[in-house]
Amino acid sequence: MNKNFRKAMIAVGVLAAVVSGTSHAAFPDDKPVTLVVPFAAGGPTDKVARELALSMGKALKQQVIVDNTPGAGGTIAAKKVMNAKNDGYTLLIHHIGMSTAPGLYRNLGYDPLTDFEHLGQVADVPMVMVGNKDLKAKNMKELLAYIKSKGKDVAYANAGIGSASHLCGLLFMSTIQQEMTTVPYKGTAPALTDLMGGQVQLMCDQTTNLAGQLKAGSVKAYGATTMQRIAAFKDIPTLHEQGLKDFQVNVWHGVYAPKGTAKDATDKLSAAIKAGIADAGYKAKMADLGANVPNEKNASPAGHKAHLKAQIELWTPIIKKAGIYAD
Repeated sequence: MNKNFRKAMIAVGVLAAVVSGTSHAAFPDDKPVTLVVPFAAGGPTDKVARELALSMGKALKQQVIVDNTPGAGGTIAAKKVMNAKNDGYTLLIHHIGMSTAPGLYRNLGYDPLTDFEHLGQVADVPMVMVGNKDLKAKNMKELLAYIKSKGKDVAYANAGIGSASHLCGLLFMSTIQQEMTTVPYKGTAPALTDLMGGQVQLMCDQTTNLAGQLKAGSVKAYGATTMQRIAAFKDIPTLHEQGLKDFQVNVWHGVYAPKGTAKDATDKLSAAIKAGIADAGYKAKMADLGANVPNEKNASPAGHKAHLKAQIELWTPIIKKAGIYAD
């Protein structure tokens, strides 16, 4: 009896190992991959995420669904993914906020460099300094004169503490050495609505959010935050060429998996990301939104992590100097 029992248990163990190995090797199976977005539907990051979900899904031959989990500057979503099962089926897409969070939050609760597997960058989104269309300043020279004369009477909108629009404003005010009154909103949509309505005068926002307004002429464009003019908006001069030397803010987006996700899963996910951003439909959509596809280095896991580290080192002192903290 004991001998037969031992044989049976050995057989069960072998079967379990085979089943486990088969399940592990089969990634992805018929379970959809969830791409968690730290912001509300319809925003700039959501637009990138939904295009990536389509192209990445084609590469994986698997459904990729978008899960919007907004709040606390993206930290709620980041913690959700950090604590998710590390089986490759729950991923985070986040923008430059992954590099600014360590400087902004006293008790962040995670380390962007050590608590995730870095899978690759998927988009580089330029920003444009825009104003209410009724502003009399016709160009950056006239806008700077207007800001200098009005000072804190100029209201600068942003999408909330730590948002890309907030950071762009901080860098802009530091560069021109003139403070304005900053008006934080709960997202880019209400900020843009008030800008167009004249309640605030200026805002710096991503082209993925501004493309429609720029094309329609419902806002006045004063300058792009890139070193070279944006291909989709070549008529907009850069801030750099207008005298704000080396002024550059690109809102890059990367994809992350929970720490400890198996290498075969991260390899397949990284390959799907590279294929996804090389997809003609994805590239065309990004171009239409004024965004760029990252270079091969930054699209790789190692390049993504190195870029994140460099960005943390860039933004942390700027944020601390400004004395800005979030709980």
